Amino acid sequence: MDPKDTKITAEHIPQGIHVMAKPIGPACNLNCDYCFYLEKQALFGESENYKMNDTVLSAYITKYITSQPSPAVEFLWQGGEPTLLGIDFFKRVIKLQKSFSSKKTIINSLQTNGTLLTDAWCAFLKKHNFLVGISIDGPKEIHDRYRHDRSGSGTFDNVMRGLKLLGKHGVEYNVLACVARDTAKKPLDVYHFFKNEGIKFIQFSPIIERVPDGYAAQCGLRLAAPAALDKKEENTEVTPWTVIPEDYGDFLIAIYEEWVRNDVGEIFVMNFEWALNLWIGNPSPVCVQAKQCGRSVVIEHNGDVYACDHFVYPQYKLGNILTDDLLSMVEKSVQSGFGVAKETALPRWCRECDILAACRGGCPKHRFVETIYDEPGLHYLCQGYRKFFLHIRRYLQVITQLLEHGRPASYVMDVIKGPLILNVDYLQQQNHRTN
Repeated sequence: MDPKDTKITAEHIPQGIHVMAKPIGPACNLNCDYCFYLEKQALFGESENYKMNDTVLSAYITKYITSQPSPAVEFLWQGGEPTLLGIDFFKRVIKLQKSFSSKKTIINSLQTNGTLLTDAWCAFLKKHNFLVGISIDGPKEIHDRYRHDRSGSGTFDNVMRGLKLLGKHGVEYNVLACVARDTAKKPLDVYHFFKNEGIKFIQFSPIIERVPDGYAAQCGLRLAAPAALDKKEENTEVTPWTVIPEDYGDFLIAIYEEWVRNDVGEIFVMNFEWALNLWIGNPSPVCVQAKQCGRSVVIEHNGDVYACDHFVYPQYKLGNILTDDLLSMVEKSVQSGFGVAKETALPRWCRECDILAACRGGCPKHRFVETIYDEPGLHYLCQGYRKFFLHIRRYLQVITQLLEHGRPASYVMDVIKGPLILNVDYLQQQNHRTN
């Protein structure tokens, strides 16, 4: 069935779909060393107006809500830097969404670098229940290593000012921390900083990029495009800021060891939550660790829809929100083989791996390494992922037993003070404590 030849309905796609919106495109007030999206300006031209107009905005909101088969619709506004659009843009967003509020639960999330937040911004975000993701890499010397403004100055002080404003206004927020090469060498400096700042929700995102290949240079890009999963990739040279695989594994392990002894139930590291979720047999809530991908598409400022925000290249364009049906574009993404190949193109090394259920091959963009069997399609971070997941298995087993017996995961902090064996006597003691 060709998606172009039929009208796809929600019944054909029983799972929820997810659309990430980039209403300001790649435009940003910062110039971070490792950003993979700033270069996308080369695909649009120098005279491009990076602002989603009202026609595109209305079409996006209407089609996303009416196409969503699940009862809740989550709008994720990202960039670039979306606050460059100003509060009035998002007032129009709320107005357009309101007419559908009786039919769906509508959730808004905003990912920001935090430098442009003001009292007015935070009051608006609080009033309309936005969940805010704010990008902070750690303490000043770590954050400012890679995250600069257009003049080359560090951004830490401005970001922390924005973070304090979010707290002042009671805005719900979490932190997205990028883990680049130098950052990975200081895991506890990063974690203790977040803990001391009272930050409760953290996600660590590894930085992986390759130097430009011939295609990228032809397009005016400074980073390599995704490799083909079924062909040997000649260009495996990574950028100087790309994290070293084993260093990333050690980074996560060091923080996990600190967290599992002191902070379970108080601080929520999403990477650890995802690992536990997979261990107990639930489907992955994130595409990176899902068997297949392709259902989380991205819409650019001009209405163009792409298979993923890591795949905003001409060959991965699915259509435009003004002229094409959203469900048909998602179906096209799934059926084109883009998302399916995440699973079907796994090399033998992955298929035989004892942590496959935790990793699922990782993001296809970063699968450009060969296995020991000379097969293509291995994830760059394989060694780091494997080291981390093997290390935490013993803790996951104990936490799972606790949950199965109706006890909170935080009890693991008591269990690991002795041998990692959860016995009946301990469970009975905990039952007595809580009854």
